[in-house]
Amino acid sequence: MKSVSLNGTPRTLGRRGGSKQLRESGRIPAVIYGKQATPQNLEVGSKEFKDLIHRSVSETLLVDLAVSGDPRPKRLALVQEIQHHPLSGQVLHVDFHEVAEDEKVTINVPVETAGEAVGVKTDGGVLEHILFKVKAYGLPKDLPEVLLVDVSHLKIGMAIHLGEIPLPAGVELIGDKSISVISVAAPRAEEEAAATTEAAGAGEVEMIKEKKEDGAEGGDKAPAKGGAAPAGDKKAAAGDKKAAPAEKKK
Repeated sequence: MKSVSLNGTPRTLGRRGGSKQLRESGRIPAVIYGKQATPQNLEVGSKEFKDLIHRSVSETLLVDLAVSGDPRPKRLALVQEIQHHPLSGQVLHVDFHEVAEDEKVTINVPVETAGEAVGVKTDGGVLEHILFKVKAYGLPKDLPEVLLVDVSHLKIGMAIHLGEIPLPAGVELIGDKSISVISVAAPRAEEEAAATTEAAGAGEVEMIKEKKEDGAEGGDKAPAKGGAAPAGDKKAAAGDKKAAPAEKKK
């Protein structure tokens, strides 16, 4: 990663209310920290910093920070974090991580795609970008601003894993190398049709099962030949005999 020059000055306004005044005057509140020195509150020019971002392919920047009044002419630092306003996108605050040229560090690097996957172009598949940032480890000047991954060879069902991403010399990616970063899935219509077929098959099995259960429970069994009549029939017969009037003797 090539370093770019940036000017900064020690922050004079207090934190409470001071940050708002800085932004209104065209400055951005910032802080720099690292192993080289104690944390220090700074301010940088809003226009100068925005121009750096616009000229860069990502917000991952390596800067040669010149702080006025500092005994060191320039301080090498990574832009660790940029806080944006959620609605306007205005830069609210910047964190700089001071590093040494021979100090290996870990940063988040954006992953972007190049080309059109053959599974999308010819078979109507869907390109799925699973990881948009990955952790890269290396010397500051070896680290890439962005990782560009060629996806043109991907067919439906294929994926590019973390361990398959090409890297600059001296850089490694942190994490499980078998994790999928980019893949090509089957067209949505085919996935929905397969899901509908599976659901319909499951419904038919349930219906057949219910019919079998209904057949097993339906109807009373007829008594066997020569078998005893049910208790209810016996009682009814006995009641009929009692109800019949006795014949008078002549």
